[in-house]
Formats: sequence, structure tokens, C-alpha cells
Amino acid sequence: MCCTDMALAYVEAHASWSEANTKPSLGRDYAAFLTALPDGATRAEFAVEGVRCASCMNAIERGLAPLPGVASARLNFSDRRLTVTWKSEAEADVATVLKALESLGFAAQPFAPGRIADAEAAETRRLIRALAVAGFASMNVMLLAISVWAGNVSDMTPENRDLFHWIQALIALPAAAYAGRPFYEGAFRGLRAGRVTMDFPITLGVVLTLVMSVVESLSGGTHAYFDGAVMLLFFLLIGRVLDQTMRRRTRAFAENLATLRSERATLAEPDGGLRDVPLSDLAPGARILIRPGERVPADGLVEHGTSDLDQSLVTGETAAVTVRSGDRVFAGALNGSGALTVRVTATAGATLLDEVESLMRRALEARSRALVLADKATRLYVPLVHAAALLTLVGWIVGGAGWHVALLNAVAVLIVTCPCALGLAIPAVQVVASGALFREGVLLNDGTALERFARIDTVVFDKTGTLTLPEPVLAGGIFDQPALETAARLALSSRHPMAAALATLAPGATPFLGAEEAAGLGVRVIVDGEELRLGSPRFCGAEAQAQAALASDPESSVICFRAGAQAPLAFPVRQAIRPDAEEVVAALKASGHRVLVLSGDRAAAVAAVACRLGIAEWEAGLTPQDKIARIEALRSSGRHVLMVGDGLNDAPALAAAHASLSPVTASHVSQAAADALFLGRGLSPVLSVLNAGRRARRLMLQNLWISAAYNGLAVPLAAAGLLTPLIAALAMSGSSLIVTANALRARSGEAKTEDKNQAAAHLTLPKAA
Repeated sequence: MCCTDMALAYVEAHASWSEANTKPSLGRDYAAFLTALPDGATRAEFAVEGVRCASCMNAIERGLAPLPGVASARLNFSDRRLTVTWKSEAEADVATVLKALESLGFAAQPFAPGRIADAEAAETRRLIRALAVAGFASMNVMLLAISVWAGNVSDMTPENRDLFHWIQALIALPAAAYAGRPFYEGAFRGLRAGRVTMDFPITLGVVLTLVMSVVESLSGGTHAYFDGAVMLLFFLLIGRVLDQTMRRRTRAFAENLATLRSERATLAEPDGGLRDVPLSDLAPGARILIRPGERVPADGLVEHGTSDLDQSLVTGETAAVTVRSGDRVFAGALNGSGALTVRVTATAGATLLDEVESLMRRALEARSRALVLADKATRLYVPLVHAAALLTLVGWIVGGAGWHVALLNAVAVLIVTCPCALGLAIPAVQVVASGALFREGVLLNDGTALERFARIDTVVFDKTGTLTLPEPVLAGGIFDQPALETAARLALSSRHPMAAALATLAPGATPFLGAEEAAGLGVRVIVDGEELRLGSPRFCGAEAQAQAALASDPESSVICFRAGAQAPLAFPVRQAIRPDAEEVVAALKASGHRVLVLSGDRAAAVAAVACRLGIAEWEAGLTPQDKIARIEALRSSGRHVLMVGDGLNDAPALAAAHASLSPVTASHVSQAAADALFLGRGLSPVLSVLNAGRRARRLMLQNLWISAAYNGLAVPLAAAGLLTPLIAALAMSGSSLIVTANALRARSGEAKTEDKNQAAAHLTLPKAA
């Protein structure tokens, strides 16, 4: 019976305990972790420890399902975050869930981003200390073991051999007791919950090896196997540290989303007074004041005031948006220059920011379930290993051998079948490929993404900040040089992103003294009795010039300048297309990939970029919901989608895609949702990750076949008594070294070019599968 079925049977057999006993009271700390949903349901999140494979995930999800009031329980395998939803707030019982998880053998606590980060850091430090102890012990015990091996074929006296054995024991026993704790604790928790986990055969093999070695030393035997036990722990801990490191790097986005939330709001009272209140006190219809520099706490409509807002959550645009009376604003937007009075339309739990978070959570959970399908084979590992060891023990005893020989061969089977090579088969390739990509300017957030990059056949780009560079530049045109220099100097006094495009043209200049910025309009100053203005067309009286500039360049925006009574100027400003975008898109299309653009920008701007790059399929004006719907439609049609985006509005689509990539200049939430980030001004990293994914997937499959072949050859030899535990440990280590050496080949495909922005010309991309 697999651990999932055992766990389910255990919970079902004891399901009545929660009904027969008084429902535990919900403490104040627990209540703080509950979230009310619009449909009346209630949700809470938990950080779960000890989840190692798909069987553990299934045991938790199926084990919690029978609990009273639980509507669903979903575990995100990548970050071990469990989301439990109850049908109503009255049925929500955090304490019962925690007790049920404990009964299943998993330690858990309500999810709090700061606390979880500290716990993960502490666990990583613990594993690294264990790895260091195991490595130190392995080196020293192996030196002593080599002396014993040489002495056994020469003239070493039994007294000296026994001395060397006991010195090995003095090093190995405390080292194994300390370094093996992650495995011992996992095995003990599983046994206490009635489950046999993958940690159990590891623990059994290590303990039996050490016990037999002590018995051999006491009896003056020729062989001891202390070196095999500590080497086994050393290699297993390497895999565990790699897994923990990858998990920390792929930690979910909750902390980043939390930075966009305001915890309190300034409520405008009917009598004109102001009161600082928590978000829970806000209700639709309330009037709130948002000062410059504050984040919008809730969705609403502007009643009074004008300001520039960063609303990239909705539009994906890095440029600030001017809002005034009647315009809609969204929670999480950053207020720029003016005070706003806003009438609330949606409060905490129902805002667009909450919807983005919900979309990302659902997308990540769906993706994690698809990823762990490959782990189903782990369910067979424990019963097969124990069956092979038991058959070896029984077979030798029935054949007339003594218990010592029979147990020795059974332990050899346990050790030789240790999944060390199998455990390193994937992480080793991930680490090497990650290093190769890093040298090409790509930072992997999720090592498992390499396998998904290998299957990509469709690439979806956002426009602004992805196909284009994030910073705006002057789009061209012929202007009077003194006027341009004066406008650039005046731009130094403005915080508007479009003004920054002009400010770069005045290096070393100083701002005009006395310049004043009018909220949402522009900046002005009096110089030699003449007023200079820089800002919106209306502010500068340049509506006609702005319309002419937009007609000649629909892809651009305009910032205007006026000096006294002189004719105003309209400067077209836009984000330039990345220098190698055309070559990258051409390479993708030539290799059979389908290429699309999905953008929240206006249609004219998107059409211009798509036409220039030769992309026939594009859509504009899309909301976060629209983007994720398009991605899901592509996936449902059988496409494997790579989403490349940078805006906060791209985050749900990045999470929903089969794989995702963002520039390092992307918003924090998009960075957290993306599988990889790329540096530099070019798009060639898109080709790099696809090449690296195919190469890594091929090496991973080779490593898996090597591991399978090793077990297929080693297990019969161990069962036949041809391998001692020491030789079994060496064989296990040798298989790990072979797998690691093969993984090093993942470095061979990195681009050999001085300028990574020109890498597209040097990379070859295989045909899409």
C-alpha cells in the first residue's frame, strides 16, 4: 500500500474524532490568518514541512478532504504552501487542520511570509552544517579505511586494524548521528503517522551499516563499513541542500504583493475631518484621502484632485498615468504628485490586486500539480527496495547462510539501491545549466523550468518593457537645438518618466532654480522674465502640435515645451525596440515557434511594434484577466507557451504559462512569478533558455537511464552476495559521480561571444517539438 492510501485510510478511520470532540476554539493568532472570500467561503494558508514527493502531496490533500467543512485542500509542491478552503467562516478551524497534518506526520504552521523566510533560512543553514559534518567525516574516515584496505593485503596486525576501526567509529558515529538527522526525523514522523516514507530505507541502511560495523569491530572482524555510511549521508545531503536552495529561490510572491498593499487608509469624514483607519473599516462608498507618495489602499473613483499614478498593475505601462475627477484608480497604484480624494468601490479582499493574487495562486497550484506527475515513480521506490532487501535476507537464510552474511547482503541491497544518483540526476543538471545561463545573462528562479523550456512551441511577448526597452527615449524629429537644450534642462526638475527622456539630453546641467511642478500637468519656471513650461499638451497650449506628432508617429507619446510667446514644440517620446528583437523573432519563427504579442497598451502602439518585428498575431488593450485567458486557451489547445513579460499585469500570465521569462527590470511580483530573469538590453536570452532547456532535458533523461542501468546491474550483484556494504557504497558514489560528470556537459552549449546582445546571431535553435 502506498503512503497516500495508508494516510487516507488512517484519516478516514479517525475522521470521527473531530466530530466526537468539542471543536477547538479559534485563537486570536489563528483568526488573523483567515481570509473571507466573496462567495462566503473562508481560506487559510499553511507552510508544511517534510513534503518530499508526490505521495506526500496526495496524502495531505486527500487526508484533509474528510475534515468537517473543508471544501478543498491544495498543496503547491514548489513552495510547500497548503491552501485550505472552508465552505463558511463558521466552519473554519485552523487548529483541526494543524492536528490533522500532525497526525499525518507533517509539521505545519499558518503561513506568514516573514516567518516562513526565516524558517527556510534556518533549515538551509541546518542542512549545510549537516553536509559539512558529513563531508569532513567522509574524508577522514576514508583515509583510515584506505589504510585498513592496504593492511588487509599486507602485514597489518589485527591490533592495528582494530585500532583503525575504532578511530573510524569515533569519527563516524557522532557525525552520522548529527548529519543524518534530516532523514531520521522524516522517517520517524512517517512511522508515527503510519506511513513509510523514502527517508525510512535511507535511515535503515545507515543504522544497520553502523550497527554491523560496531559488531565487526567488537568481534575483531576484518571489515567495517563506517566509511560507506558517512559517504552515503554526504551524497544524499548534497541532493537535499540543492532541493532546499531551489525551493528558497522559487519562494512564492506573497511578500512582493504585500509591499503593494496599504495597511491603513485616511478616511474623510462627512464633517471634513480626517481619521486614520485600518482597511477592515473601509466600506464601499467611503471617501478616502490619498497623499503624494502613498499607495492607493482600495479600488475607487477620483472625486477631487489631479495626480500622476503608477498603474502598471492594470496597463503594464511604466509611464505614470494622469488621473483626475471621474477616473478609476486601483489598489496598489502609487500616487505621484498630487493629493486625491477617492470614493471607494471595492475594499480589501475584492480589489483588483486581490484578484491578481488569486489568479497567480491558482495558476501556480495548477502548474505544480502538473510538475509532480513525473514523481509518481517515487511511490514504487520504498516497497521495491524493502522487498528486494527482505528477499535477499530470506533467500540467504533459506540457502543455509548465517544471519551475519544474510544481513550483510541485505544491507548491501539497501545501500546500493539508495536513490543518490537518481536524486542527483536532475538537480546536478539544473545547477550546471543554471551556471551556464548565468554566464549568458539569465538568472533561473526555478530549476524545474529547464524541462519546461525544452517543450516550448509558442512564445508570447508583452510589448512595453519586453519587446521594448523599459526607459523612454526621444523618438526623433528635427528641433531647434537651443530650445531642446532648454527643455532638457527644465526636465531635470520633473519626476515624470517622459521628462526623463529629455533630461538625458542635458548631461552635467543643473536644474533651473525656482522650478515648480503642477500636479498632473507639468513643470514651469520663470527665466529672465520669460515663463518656460514643459508637460502635457494642454499645459503648454500645444494641442495641435501634439496631434500632428502623434499622427506621424502613432507609437509614441508626446511631451510639450513652450517658451514664452514662442510657438510650442511637441517632442515624441517612446520606448525603443530592443536592439536584437527582430533577429530573435526571426530565429523563433524559423525554428517553427508560434510568436504572439499580448499587450495592455493601445492598439496603434502594439500594431506598430508587431509590424516592425513581423509578428502577425497580436492583441492590445488586454487586462490581466484577458491575458491569462489567452494563455489558458493556448494551453488547452495543446500548445506549450513561454510567456515573456515584465509588468505587474503580466504576473498572472507568467504564472499560468508553461514557462515564463522576465527582464530583470520587471516589477517585483513579475520577477517572483517568472521562471527566469534576463539581464541586458537584448532579447537573445529567449533563445538561450530554449537551447539550454533542450540540452538540459536530454542530459536529465540520460542521467535517469544511467541511474536505472546502475540499479539494474548493482541490485542483482548485491543480492547475490558479490557486493559488501562498502563496495555498495562505493558503487553508489561512483554512479553519483558519473551522473554529475554527465551533468557538466550542460556547460558546453553556452554562447561563446563577447557581446551577449549579439548572441542571437551565434545561437542555433532546434525545431520546436
